[in-house]
Amino acid sequence: MSRAAAPTRRLASTGEAGLRVAVHRLLNAVDRELERRRVEADLEPARSAPVDIEALSSLRRSLPGLAALGAAGVRRLAAVGPGDVAGATRAVADVINTYTQLAQRRRRGETTVDEFGFDQEWTEELLMPLVAWVYRNWWRVRAIGVENVPAEGRALLVSNHAGVIPYDGAMVRAALLLEHPQPRHARALVLNGLFSMPGASWLVRRTGNTLAHNADARRLLENDELVMVFPEGAKGTGKPYADRYRLRRFGRGGFVETALRTGSPIIPISVVGSEEIHPNLAEIPGLAKLIGMPYAPITPTFPWLGPAGLVPLPSSWIIEFHPPLQLSAAECNAAGDPAIMLAISDRVRDVIQAGVYRNLKRRKSVFAAS
Repeated sequence: MSRAAAPTRRLASTGEAGLRVAVHRLLNAVDRELERRRVEADLEPARSAPVDIEALSSLRRSLPGLAALGAAGVRRLAAVGPGDVAGATRAVADVINTYTQLAQRRRRGETTVDEFGFDQEWTEELLMPLVAWVYRNWWRVRAIGVENVPAEGRALLVSNHAGVIPYDGAMVRAALLLEHPQPRHARALVLNGLFSMPGASWLVRRTGNTLAHNADARRLLENDELVMVFPEGAKGTGKPYADRYRLRRFGRGGFVETALRTGSPIIPISVVGSEEIHPNLAEIPGLAKLIGMPYAPITPTFPWLGPAGLVPLPSSWIIEFHPPLQLSAAECNAAGDPAIMLAISDRVRDVIQAGVYRNLKRRKSVFAAS
């Protein structure tokens, strides 16, 4: 009896294995088809929008505002008195003294960094004063809805991305430290290319950021950190200025799966202002390859003004933190379903895009005073 049953069991096992292979192939085919359709949808950025993007973000029309900002800066410099100079001198001396003290403590082993290389004390005491000045005076950032970010516990912050150099991540982090009732650090996931640039890897890790890798994201979230991702990636930061404020596609929804598997709320963020800091008018492919970056743009100031052309334009920024995305029980239990991941990713993208349009109207012009 047992000898007769053995072939039957082997046949059943073979049939089950074949069925599993067929199911996997079908799922992969579905995944590829969904991705193909998503890519096709991104071939031509939508020109129709509920707001006049060209008018609301036109550098040419905003030149009077830039001139007004320059004139105001000149007036402030002319009004500088001995007390202001003394105060600035003391501030510089304080920074130098703080740096010296931190260096001495580091040599004695009295300072600590976490497993990702984050030096919170160095970031807050040395870097944040400069970042805060840029946040308040250069880009005149207005933060909206910052209270939507939880005061404690994990959350995944998802933002649009632009500007050639990723200053937008620094400004989102600054908003949480300067505007939130319970200041918190957000740990950004950074493109691998930045880690190949001299000095960039050290600064990125020292300030609490890490590689754009699911494993790092999950570890941070499981430690109840705020993690910030930019699903547009290099496609967002390097897109032509003609396509400004039209979000690129968000890939295959990997950030959604990370959030669901760690039980992290997803908080969409809309950033307006970063598109104008280095308007990408054209590309220099040879230079991009030389410096190991995905793009090297020609802007209104670079390379025409030499090193001065690397200074970002003083556009006016608005950063809006939206309420956490509300997901159904079925969505929360479907972390491995590619169709559901893409659907949630699209919902996040739609919220961010709508916020961008709304805040373009709210800002009114590129170089608005506030």
